[in-house]
Amino acid sequence: MPEAAHPSSGRLQHLPLPLFALPMGLGGLGLAWREAARNLGAPAVIGEGLMLLTLLAWIGVAGLHGLRLARHPEALLADLLHPVRSAFAGAITIGLMLVAAGLAPYGPGLASAIWLLAVAGHVGIGIWLLRLMLLAPREPALFAPPLIIPLVGHAVAPIVGVRLGFGTLSWMLFGAGLMLWLFLQPLLLARLATGPALPPRLRPTLVIFLAPPAVTCLAAAAVTEGFGPLPLALLGMGVVLALVLLTFLPEFARTPFTMSWWGWTFPTAAFSAAVTGAARAHPLPGISLLAWVVLLAASAILVIVLLATWRAHARGELLVPE
Repeated sequence: MPEAAHPSSGRLQHLPLPLFALPMGLGGLGLAWREAARNLGAPAVIGEGLMLLTLLAWIGVAGLHGLRLARHPEALLADLLHPVRSAFAGAITIGLMLVAAGLAPYGPGLASAIWLLAVAGHVGIGIWLLRLMLLAPREPALFAPPLIIPLVGHAVAPIVGVRLGFGTLSWMLFGAGLMLWLFLQPLLLARLATGPALPPRLRPTLVIFLAPPAVTCLAAAAVTEGFGPLPLALLGMGVVLALVLLTFLPEFARTPFTMSWWGWTFPTAAFSAAVTGAARAHPLPGISLLAWVVLLAASAILVIVLLATWRAHARGELLVPE
C-alpha cells in the first residue's frame, strides 16, 4: 500500500482541505435523488443511501483533518490563509448543513441543532473571508470561483432551514447568499474576461458558477413555499450557465485530475434538484425526461470524480504538496 494511504504518515500534513467537497457532493446528490423520489418516481432508497454516505463522509473527512490539526497545525493554518484554498473552509459547514438535511426526516431535533451549528459556523467563515478581502485586497489573478463557496453558501441553509421551522432566519440567510452572489459574480466575471487566465488546475472550478443560481433557486422555492416567478428566473440563469459550461467539455476533458474536479459535484447536483422542482411545479412537455437526464449526468459526474480521487490516492498522488 502506498505511503499516502496511511493517514498516520507525514503526508497527512498535505491532506487537501477541498476534500470537504466530498460530503458536499454526496449530500447535494442525495437531495437531488430525494427530490426525484418525490416527483419522478425514483427509488427512495438511493437518496436515503446517499444521505447516509454524506454523514459518514463528513465524519471521516472531519476526523482526518482533526488529526491533521493535532499533528500539523501549521499546515491547516496555511490552508486557511491561502487565497484560494481557504475558500473550501465553507465546504465544512455546507456539508454539515447537508448532514442536517439527511437527518431531518428521522430526528428533527438533532437535525435542528446541527443546522444551527452549521449556520453559525458558516456565517463566521463568511465574515472572516469577507473581512480579509476588504482589509487586504488581493491581486485579480487570485480571484477564483471557489470564493463562491463560503459567501454564496449562505443560500444553502434555507433549503433545509424552512423544513426545520426556521422560516425567519432562512429568509435572512437567503438574502445574504443572494446579495453576496450579486456582489461577487461581477468581480469573478471581470477577472475571467480581462485575465489572467485561470491556471489549468483551476479550470474545472468554472462549474462552481452553476451553484449560485441553482442553490438560490431552491432556497427561493423553500422560503416562498412554491416554485413561482423568482425560482424560475433564477433557474433560467442556471440553464444559461449550464449550456455555456457544456461548450467547455473539450477543455475539461484535457485537464488532468486535481481536487478542483470536486467543484463539479455539488453544483450539478443542486442544478438537478432545481430542474426536478421545476418539473413538478411546471409539467411542460419533456421536462421530466430532462430532469432524469440531468440527474443521471450529475450522478455520473460524482462517480467519475470519486473514482479518479481513489486512483490518485492509490497511486500516492493525493497527499502530496500542491
